[in-house]
Amino acid sequence: MHQSSVRAALTTAVAALALAGCSLSGGDPSGPTTSAADGSDGTTGGTVVLATHESFALPKKLIRRFEEESGYTLEVRAAGDAGTLATKLSLTADNPIADAAFGIDNTFASRPLGEGAFAPVTPSVTPPEEYALAEGGDRLVPIDSASVCVNVDTAWFDAEGLEPPQMLDDLTDPAYADLLVTPGASTSSPGMAFFLATVAEHGDDWPAYWTDLLANGAKVVDGWEDAYYGDFTAGSETGTRPIVVSYDSSPAFTVKDGRTTTAALLDTCFRQVEYAGVLAGADNPEGAQALIDWMLSDEVQSALPESMYVFPVMPGATVPDDWAEFAPQPTDPYEVSPEEIAANREQWLTEWTDVVSR
Repeated sequence: MHQSSVRAALTTAVAALALAGCSLSGGDPSGPTTSAADGSDGTTGGTVVLATHESFALPKKLIRRFEEESGYTLEVRAAGDAGTLATKLSLTADNPIADAAFGIDNTFASRPLGEGAFAPVTPSVTPPEEYALAEGGDRLVPIDSASVCVNVDTAWFDAEGLEPPQMLDDLTDPAYADLLVTPGASTSSPGMAFFLATVAEHGDDWPAYWTDLLANGAKVVDGWEDAYYGDFTAGSETGTRPIVVSYDSSPAFTVKDGRTTTAALLDTCFRQVEYAGVLAGADNPEGAQALIDWMLSDEVQSALPESMYVFPVMPGATVPDDWAEFAPQPTDPYEVSPEEIAANREQWLTEWTDVVSR
């Protein structure tokens, strides 16, 4: 795997800590980051280093509890977005940059797996099979999921007396000319997911669909924030486009007085699943295993929606009331296998860039 200025603030804070190389539980980043049980005598303890994307955020009280109960000190190292993280892990497979990694999703998993970046792992609890990778499921453990979906500003459509689109093909209808904004496939994870949804729908004919989409006035911007907070009418007072590529959870963040003014089109969604794993050759594989088990705990899983705006994968977790009511998940999202993505990514992106730049 999103949505709000709250997330932006959390992301900035976490990224700053991570780039400084300090423990999220506090302390002097220039000094040692080990706990009282430093592991020197073979006992549990020491520092466990987590490589992750820049959007990683969990409540500090949960991290402190993990450190207190496990004896490990958590050090987080942010490595850019999910794509950048996957690249770094792949290039450093023989000399890992951390003990564990979190944030590799199903659109990027095949490359670090192919480079041997992850070691086999057996979590203390098993997430539902529906989230498991067909290849590499013994090395990457599902932690959360979220679906990238086309979202609409329902208030705008009501005011205009226009029925919102429902399907991907509707977006090429002249009735919706100049109304869509999407982040780019080459510059954004949700943009890539939206592109993959069009591949799943149209197969090898996706370039023709994108040609029609752009001819109908679709706007492509660099990132999700540019689209949602820049051009989307429900995200910006100056926005002029009431259709945006965002997430299935997005409508929960527009709730006011018990109502939401946006909706995710559940027939347009591509599901992303984020994984965690123990890095091969890790200095602290035991700590990495303990960290993954902790991320599957009910308390962490239940914190994911409001911390990182994603859905938990474990059935014992809870989601906020607004999510249960206003953020339904798609029942049949688009899927493209990680193996197919890995085999075609570079060619697809080259062709997509050619189509968009015409």
